[in-house]
Amino acid sequence: MLQSQANWKFTYSDSDNDIGLREEFSLAPVTERLLFQRGIVSKEQAEKFLHPSLEDLHDPVLMNDIGKAAERVHQAIAEGEKILVFGDYDADGVSSTAVMLEALRELGADCTFYIPNRFTEGYGPNEQAFRKAKTEGVDLIITVDTGIAAVEEAEIAREIGVDLIITDHHEVQEQLPAALAIVHPKCSTDYPFQELAGVGVAFKFAQHLLGYFPKHLLDLTVIGTIADLVPLVNENRVLAKFGLKAISQSNRPGIKALKKVCKIEGDITEEHIGFFIGPRINAVGRLQDADMAVDLLLTQDASEAEELAGFIQELNLERQKIVADIAKEAEALVEAGDTGEHVIVAAQEGWNEGVLGIVASKLVRKYDRPAIVLSINADKKQAKGSARSIDAFDLFKNCMEIRETFTHFGGHAQAAGMTLPVENLPILRNLLNDAAASKLTEEDYKQSLTIDSTVNIEELDVSIIKEINKLAPFGMSNPKPLFHVQAKPKEIRQIGSQQNHLKFSFQGEQKIVDGVAFGMGDLYHKISPRSTLDVIGELEINEWNGKQKVQLMVKDLAVNVWQLFDYRGSRHLSKQIPLELFQESLAVCFHEESMEQRVPAEVKVSLYSEDKLSYWERVNIDSLILLDLPERLDDLEHLLSRLKPDKIFACFYEKDGHFLEVLPSREDFKWFYAMMLQRKQFDMKKELDLLAKHKGWKQEKIKFISEVFFELEFVKIEDGLLKTNPHPAKKDLTEAPAYQKMQNRLEIEKTLYYSSYDELRAWFDPFMEKSGSPKEEVSHGL
Repeated sequence: MLQSQANWKFTYSDSDNDIGLREEFSLAPVTERLLFQRGIVSKEQAEKFLHPSLEDLHDPVLMNDIGKAAERVHQAIAEGEKILVFGDYDADGVSSTAVMLEALRELGADCTFYIPNRFTEGYGPNEQAFRKAKTEGVDLIITVDTGIAAVEEAEIAREIGVDLIITDHHEVQEQLPAALAIVHPKCSTDYPFQELAGVGVAFKFAQHLLGYFPKHLLDLTVIGTIADLVPLVNENRVLAKFGLKAISQSNRPGIKALKKVCKIEGDITEEHIGFFIGPRINAVGRLQDADMAVDLLLTQDASEAEELAGFIQELNLERQKIVADIAKEAEALVEAGDTGEHVIVAAQEGWNEGVLGIVASKLVRKYDRPAIVLSINADKKQAKGSARSIDAFDLFKNCMEIRETFTHFGGHAQAAGMTLPVENLPILRNLLNDAAASKLTEEDYKQSLTIDSTVNIEELDVSIIKEINKLAPFGMSNPKPLFHVQAKPKEIRQIGSQQNHLKFSFQGEQKIVDGVAFGMGDLYHKISPRSTLDVIGELEINEWNGKQKVQLMVKDLAVNVWQLFDYRGSRHLSKQIPLELFQESLAVCFHEESMEQRVPAEVKVSLYSEDKLSYWERVNIDSLILLDLPERLDDLEHLLSRLKPDKIFACFYEKDGHFLEVLPSREDFKWFYAMMLQRKQFDMKKELDLLAKHKGWKQEKIKFISEVFFELEFVKIEDGLLKTNPHPAKKDLTEAPAYQKMQNRLEIEKTLYYSSYDELRAWFDPFMEKSGSPKEEVSHGL
């Protein structure tokens, strides 16, 4: 067996297949099932999902305070007042700033923008920035993607005589700022959709300000909508779908320059934004002022765009190195046990605040725990950083329950930012660990994979994947479908410069589908090439030299039956089985002379004995390495029945196997006895070699025949001289102990050493049956 790394949730049944949409939309059964999984069960719902329309977007006027906000903006433009767009330093905040600026400039506004420095100012509006804006003649501040928690800053704005309009989408806290207007979906009871990104809210405000639908802003809007990981349903799906078309065709020099440094050819997908464009825009604000990213998106100069994009590319490479270094240090703290058992709270001086969210995400993926990563400022005696969580632990809710621990706090269920006094670090660690310990079970810490469908290798083809891709863009609340495939790999091999990935060829009855498992190279020696694998993955189209093929991107895998690894006859086990696997397995031999042969010196080999079985049972052996053949099959049967390991490595090696020599036939015995009756005696010392050459027999065969006749008292042996017994009792050859021993040995070799893989596995099977069921979570009839 091989346990999956995640909990598998099979949330479908055969009845999901037929919801009456297949014929209407010419869908394959698997696509219809995917729609059902997403709650789409009517033709109207399917039409909107499969064919999104800009007409499906809600009227901005339904948003609270948007009329009041627009009236104040138009007044400012009419009176020549200076407007400041106050943004945020992430991809959502940068694209929100760009959208609002472009709309205001189109209206003729005197406007500029301000994004706080992550390191000197922190997140969100601040008093110093507001007072500076006032001295520069700003009369109106519009926040984008920020501001909903700026209670004190709103008071400052009122005090200094600056009107404040807040547009935001973050979680609403206990007290709302006393701003002139708050344009926020979650503060708008009449607005039908609550989950817009910050840029989505800015786009809606821009639409209301302009008085028409601004298609030309969709290429900017899609960046924050996808990069900020909001649910890609309802309005977000429409904005993302049309935004991807817009950004793919965009003539903005900044977009073109970004595509070039990201090496994106053709249409831009949600994955391009999520893994290439978004991280590069984020890198600017993580390491310095984010102004450059706004300038890149809005510049009309191609050469300036290329220069800015090149610099941003360099920043992103620097960011990657910084993340790797901090992650290594944070992991060392975790391994040392200094960060908490249930919730990781890692803090250290000198860590770059801008990348701590990425580091926290890495810790969550590696340790399956919520993680808070903080940089300590010794001068200010404060810790500041970011947090990421697991599905089962609502970070926002649990941190709000201990809000007094923080100086500043804000975020979502799965991500948050915070500042707190250094002396509160132990308090934070203890309180969150207590909360997690009381609320979470062991299974909650394990990542969950929700499987959309089980598919057969034979039904996979490029056309099916193209149809499934009609459900794109994929993201939160519309994840890329995960499929369960059960198949035997025709080939498994390690790939990558560090051999840390796996490449599969899965064999169906008539088809072969390739699979790639990134980061799973360490499982190579734990998967028997003959095992049937249960694989969870995403389906993609791999195109090479103009030819398209189905490819399975493996996210997790398991082997749900015991595994047999066949290394019989191998003289180089240490090259085939890595030392770590030897050390985590029980290596057993049945003969003392086998204990120091063919295994690394660091490996402890145990000699089989009945006394040791009870101890081996108690320590729960998962992996068993058998180094030699037993004297009796009963011993091996007893060992297997008691231990029932998940993996058996059959490493039997016979230097002088007897089975191929063949047990002497009865005709051979008759001939030899007839010779003895005729000659009366045979001198083993003088005549053994002559007889062996005459008959073409090995000397051991003659010695064996002689031993059998001696045990049956057909002959006497004195000093190597065989003489016939004139009056022998009638006995069968099988009564001789030597004959019985040879038969037993040959049966062992035939069963365990010279059998085929399938024959050997069939012999092991009866002793390997286990009670219980797989750990994967199964629901809805599966």
